[in-house]
Amino acid sequence: MSTEDYKPAKQEKRLGRNERVTILNTDIDVLNVEDTVKLVEEYVKHKEPLHLIGVNADKINELNKNERLKQIVNSCGVINADGASVVMAGKFLGKPLPERVAGIDLMQKLVELSEEKGYSIYLLGAKQEVVEKTAQVLMERYPRLKIAGIHNGYFKEKDWPQISSELKKAQPDFIFVGITSPLKEYLVEYLQDDGNNGVFMGVGGSFDVISGNIPRAPVWMQKMNLEWLFRVMQEPSRLFKRYFVGNTKFIISVMKERGTGKRK
Repeated sequence: MSTEDYKPAKQEKRLGRNERVTILNTDIDVLNVEDTVKLVEEYVKHKEPLHLIGVNADKINELNKNERLKQIVNSCGVINADGASVVMAGKFLGKPLPERVAGIDLMQKLVELSEEKGYSIYLLGAKQEVVEKTAQVLMERYPRLKIAGIHNGYFKEKDWPQISSELKKAQPDFIFVGITSPLKEYLVEYLQDDGNNGVFMGVGGSFDVISGNIPRAPVWMQKMNLEWLFRVMQEPSRLFKRYFVGNTKFIISVMKERGTGKRK
């Protein structure tokens, strides 16, 4: 489906009463990790479909160039600040956010919840050996975890109906999607429109980290909000432009927004 043919995304039901702020045309929930987990579980309990999404500087830059992506992101029931730069921008703009809700940390919290409450999960994305190893590692960490299925991320748009059919048979409570953006958002929108009512969450490269395929930043770098720098050091050719050029663009945009006096 081309951007020109795209119809505005359907607004998801918001079950939470939390505050929501807008930064650079992006709606963001004022939630920390624990509050997010509690709110997301309400969607599971009520069998209410949810696209749980995290935004960082790169995604905000992208959605301001891509109307279809902007519509999808802002229609999501829960939108987290998954980037220290977004949290700092909120503070600078007088729209404080409690903390960065890192995707990999949130995913693992939801996996813990799933083991505790008997919810099922589905892993969708990455290379076959990576998603298989991710499932293995999660089962070792959480022995009572129900994994409803796995599927690698190497498929084309013509295969989306088959993916949807597999999900309908598995009926997982959580579907963790490790596919690059914005294809990930387009896929989740399709799967939801096709009647899949679980909680969909994009998890970036979390499968690679959990499986041990790539290392995560040391804890001290995570605490100092330098995880992005560690990632650049690991994959400089792929990530240098995204973080250094992209973050510069983001900072300039934030400064312009402050100059316009937007306070919502």
